[in-house]
Amino acid sequence: MMDRMHAMQLDAPGAPLRMVSRALPVPDRHEVLIEVAACGVCRTDLHVVDGEVAADFPVVPGHEIVGRVRALGADVAGFVPGQRVGVPWLGSTCGICFHCRDGHENLCDRPTFMGCTRDGGYASHVVADARYCFTLPDAFGDAEAAPLLCAGLIGWRALRLAGEGRRIGLFGFGAAAHILAQVATAQGRAVHAFTQPGDVDGQAFARTLGCVWAGGSDAAPPVPLDAALIFAPVGALVPAALRIVRKGGRVVCAGIHMSDIPGFPYADLWGERQILSVANLTREDGISFFAMLERVKIRTVVETFALGDANEALARLRRGKVRGAAVICPGHRN
Repeated sequence: MMDRMHAMQLDAPGAPLRMVSRALPVPDRHEVLIEVAACGVCRTDLHVVDGEVAADFPVVPGHEIVGRVRALGADVAGFVPGQRVGVPWLGSTCGICFHCRDGHENLCDRPTFMGCTRDGGYASHVVADARYCFTLPDAFGDAEAAPLLCAGLIGWRALRLAGEGRRIGLFGFGAAAHILAQVATAQGRAVHAFTQPGDVDGQAFARTLGCVWAGGSDAAPPVPLDAALIFAPVGALVPAALRIVRKGGRVVCAGIHMSDIPGFPYADLWGERQILSVANLTREDGISFFAMLERVKIRTVVETFALGDANEALARLRRGKVRGAAVICPGHRN
C-alpha cells in the first residue's frame, strides 16, 4: 500500500483549498483508514470555508464520505479490509455528557465533526472512528451514495421532526430536498417545493421527483401545509414558512447555519405553530435511514468533480448551479 496521500486543504477561512501531500495516517485503536471513492460537497462545507461554522485549521473539508477500509485499529469490530463504508458529519462524541447519556448524542458537548474539527473526505484517504461509520445499501454506487451521508441523513432527521403531517413544504431544492422529496412521496405525503424565485428549471426538476407543486419561495402553495422544512440558509424564510403552515404546524430549520431571522408578528406564530432546529445527527438516524432505503427506492442525482476541482465544485454550489448534489471523486482525473 502506498505511504502517501493527497488532500485539498483549507488553511484559513476564505482561503482557496490547496492540494497537499501527506504521510498516510495510521488508524488509532477505534479507527479505520479509508481509501476515499467519493465525497459529497455539502453547503456546510461552504459555511466552514466562509468561517460561519467554527473549524480547526488547517482542515480537509468533506463529510459525505464513501470509501473502502484499508487498515483497522486494534479494537475495531464489525468491519473488514476492503469493505465499503460511509462516514457522516458526526465524527465522534464524548459518551459521558448529559446529552450523550440521555440518548441525544447529536447534542454532545464535546463532539468532533468530519471536515471541520477533524480532517474529512476531500482526499485520497481519511481516518474515521469506526463506531460512527455506516454500512451502505448496495443499490447505490459510490458517487450516488455520498449525498446520503449528510443531505440524506439530515433530511431524514428533519422529516421525522416534522411529524406525521401529509402536506409538507421543502424550501431550498438542493441535495437534501431532492432526496427527501422522493422519501416523503413514497410515504404518501404531498410535497411542495420552494425554489429561488424564477428558478423554473429547479421547479421542473422538483416535479420530476414527485412534488405535487413547485414555485418560488415568494409564492403561496395551493393549500396550507402541515410542516415546512427549510434547507436554504436564509433566515427570512422562517416567517415566510410560518405564514403558510396551518395552526399546529411546524417549521423545521435543517441547516447548521442560517442568516438572522427577521422580526415577525406574534400572530404568525400563534395557533400552536412551532419552530424547530435540527442539530447534527445520531447513529440511530443513520441506522433507520439506511434500513428505510432498503424498502424505498430513490435515486440521487449527482454531478462529479475530480479532487483537484474541489474549489470549482464549491463555487458551483455557492452559485446554485448544481442539480442535485455535487460529489468529488478522488480517482477522477482533472
